[in-house]
Amino acid sequence: MSVQNFTRPDVAALRGELETALTRSRARTLGLTDCVDEADLVAQHSTLMSPLVWDLAHIGNQEEMWLVRDIGKRQPVRGDIDELYDAFKHSRSSRPSLPLLNAGEARDYVHTVREKVWDALEASPLTGRPLERDGFAFAMVAQHEQQHDETMLATHQLRTGAAVLDLPNAPEATVPPGRDLEVVVAGGPFEMGTSSDPWALDNERPAHVVDVPTFAIDALPVTNAEYIRFIADGGYDREDVWSERGWAHRVDADVTAPQFWEQDSDGTWWRRVFGVMKQVRPAQPVVHVSYFEADAYARWAGKRLPTEAEWEKAARFDPSAQKSRRNPWGESDASEREANLGQRHLEPADVGAYPEGASALGVEQLMGDVWEWTSSDFVPYPGFRVFPYAEYSQVFFGGDYKILRGGSFGTDPFAVRATFRNWDHPIRRQIFAGFRCARDVGR
Repeated sequence: MSVQNFTRPDVAALRGELETALTRSRARTLGLTDCVDEADLVAQHSTLMSPLVWDLAHIGNQEEMWLVRDIGKRQPVRGDIDELYDAFKHSRSSRPSLPLLNAGEARDYVHTVREKVWDALEASPLTGRPLERDGFAFAMVAQHEQQHDETMLATHQLRTGAAVLDLPNAPEATVPPGRDLEVVVAGGPFEMGTSSDPWALDNERPAHVVDVPTFAIDALPVTNAEYIRFIADGGYDREDVWSERGWAHRVDADVTAPQFWEQDSDGTWWRRVFGVMKQVRPAQPVVHVSYFEADAYARWAGKRLPTEAEWEKAARFDPSAQKSRRNPWGESDASEREANLGQRHLEPADVGAYPEGASALGVEQLMGDVWEWTSSDFVPYPGFRVFPYAEYSQVFFGGDYKILRGGSFGTDPFAVRATFRNWDHPIRRQIFAGFRCARDVGR
């Protein structure tokens, strides 16, 4: 059972859970950086992304600032590099020109920092001020590392050259689901967000009641087969199904299919998956599409994208208990039975592959596989308070960002829950994003 289900967790058990989370995140980080040579580690594989070596040292620098200096009250390990690894000081495209730590220095740095973190974890009472209470700072740092691990995984997808990652294929559905399957969600109030989850981040707070009108939502994400029908029907050439901004971007960027897709001479679609060309699997959720593409598909299908509140109600609301769950299937953390999370695979699973992960309302695969675009902008909840720093959420409010929900195959279970909010620009496609559709009912 996760510590998040305890009111007053046993300190020894809490300390052990935090140690496990930090150890697992570091193992993943090293796996994503040790699998390439130094040239690949320091190269910039896309101007959208940092060099992998920057992410590696940035992870260590954030850990040093919060856990070694603040919680541990220790002297800086490398006080001279804070500005180099401040994500707000330098754009991703400019980072290769900075005097960054080289591969060996970065590895030594994160190792030294981690050794001091173990001392801080052992010494902390995990109570008292909000930053230490329930181990929040340690959990925040573990989540931060996992978020950068997913970013590095996206960098691996963008790199060229021989494949360096190899994992089992994602599950196929044993019983193919029927299509045009949707769930009608009755209108009414539900509790959105959280005030009780000790490791939730500031933009997930506070819990508040939202009254959502009756709507219908797809029981499953949109699949490759469905998206191919959109392409075949001229979806990328039909200005009438695109928003004005979406159409302008489609034309300017010459977008004609999901990123990494190619069609051969006989009409078969293929996609590049971490350096390997694979035939597009019809029953997998479509991935690497922008908000504008998702919005255009929904319009073409006579539907729309769900709002953030609709997505969360479909994921969390239990009508029999009249309350919101922590995750679609209940209060427990995700296991391999409920969701394709944690980089166990390098692709989404077929729709219908995780029936045990269904919500109380019968909506499936809301967690894992692909981040799901919603129609909502990134704005604060009523009563939002910055914690522990404005640069995590507040500085992004009101910008050109759309909300994504649910996590992807590259998201660790520790770093996502049904209240978790992700956001990105509507043109972004390198992220592991797909979508499902919704529609109005009774209007």
